[in-house]
Amino acid sequence: MVEAQTWTTRRMSNPRLDSTATADHQLLDIPATPTAEVRNGIYSVGSHLSPNLLTALIIASWFMSNIGVLLLNKYLLSFYGYRYPIFLTMLHMISCACYSYVAINFLEIVPRQHILSRKQFFKIFALSAIFCFSVVCGNTSLRYIPVSFNQAIGATTPFFTAIFAFLITCKKESAEVYCALLPVVFGIVLASNSEPLFNLFGFLVCVGSTAGRALKSVVQGILLTSEAEKLHSMNLLLYMAPMAAMILLPFTLYIEGNVARITLEKAKTDSFIVFLLVGNATVAYLVNLTNFLVTKHTSALTLQVLGNAKAALAAFVSVMIFKNPVTVMGMAGFAVTIMGVVLYSEAKKRSKVTTH
Repeated sequence: MVEAQTWTTRRMSNPRLDSTATADHQLLDIPATPTAEVRNGIYSVGSHLSPNLLTALIIASWFMSNIGVLLLNKYLLSFYGYRYPIFLTMLHMISCACYSYVAINFLEIVPRQHILSRKQFFKIFALSAIFCFSVVCGNTSLRYIPVSFNQAIGATTPFFTAIFAFLITCKKESAEVYCALLPVVFGIVLASNSEPLFNLFGFLVCVGSTAGRALKSVVQGILLTSEAEKLHSMNLLLYMAPMAAMILLPFTLYIEGNVARITLEKAKTDSFIVFLLVGNATVAYLVNLTNFLVTKHTSALTLQVLGNAKAALAAFVSVMIFKNPVTVMGMAGFAVTIMGVVLYSEAKKRSKVTTH
């Protein structure tokens, strides 16, 4: 019968490990297994902050970036005299492409995803075209209407989402959801009739921007449905942004002329334009980044609620800065629209609970 060997027996049978072979009996100090953060070399500022404080900072950054890009766009297009909304949007797209590449490939904010087929490529290209239309219309509207009115119109996105969902997918909502949309429409009608700086073209392109944003969300839900084709929001931006820039290039050359040369000549006499454009393009990317971070640290529902608060706060801040006139009826219309959006969100939540 063979006697089972213990670890000590096996170790002592090796003369190189014999304790008597060494002058002093040293013990090996085996370090603890490193955590995933240490192994991946990931240390962030947020890791040293409490979760509540980190979430508060992210939400504050979200508010500042969202309101900041609106105010910068308004200042550039209306007050500074830089009347090239298509070129400005193209700069936003180039900025988003560059920052997204760095954030995903070097900072590794999210894992890199790849386009797997030509079919998926054309789906993303279609989304990019709708995205271009929406953003260009939104920026163009700021040349003609105040930020407060722009935000009031933008709050009607759920109305257009419900319409496109019905027209494209034949998806019907509950009666409660459709009733909640009535104050959304009534509020914007009230605000439009009482807007002192109403401009028909600015109103129409802003409605077009809002409809485009709603159409993109519906089409995205249709086109990227399979698990293989679904892309993380940051990866989707990485691919959509350069496509959008390429789509916008011929339009800005044809409609706005040689804007790059005009901008360079302007920069020679006024370097402030460089700061404005670079800052504006950077903040445009931060809007997308903070959208992702808020959703990650809270929820998509929280982002929706914050969106309603942002619209009201942006309207207030723009009135304080740009001093555009407002009326009591206009403010009441805006408030009714926001109330309708809140009712719509609650009705959607209840309808999802009952269907499940």
